[in-house]
Amino acid sequence: MTARPPTVQEHRSPNPTARPRSTAKDNATVSTPHRPADRHAPVRDTDTMAVISFLSGLVGLLAMNLVLGPIAIGLAGLALIRGTTRPGRAGLGLALGIADLVVLACLISADHTWSWSLG
Repeated sequence: MTARPPTVQEHRSPNPTARPRSTAKDNATVSTPHRPADRHAPVRDTDTMAVISFLSGLVGLLAMNLVLGPIAIGLAGLALIRGTTRPGRAGLGLALGIADLVVLACLISADHTWSWSLG
């Protein structure tokens, strides 16, 4: 004689008051409480904005001032408004973004062209 798998009734607990086992189908219909949002996410976002503002302002002094300068200014402003924990870094990003545009204006007025090179 071959062994047969036990039926559902044989798996049930002999205790009639015991809680029935849940199945995957039961779990799909039961709503689960949602996880609370990460409280540090907005702070990380503003800190990231401050750092990216600083880096884009720094790189913008050498290349692509017209693009990176306004990006640095905008990100620094957003980071400062949203209360970053790195206000110094955001302030430097703001200053470097403005410096990008000032350098671009000086080079445009000197060369009378939008393009420039170091050599």
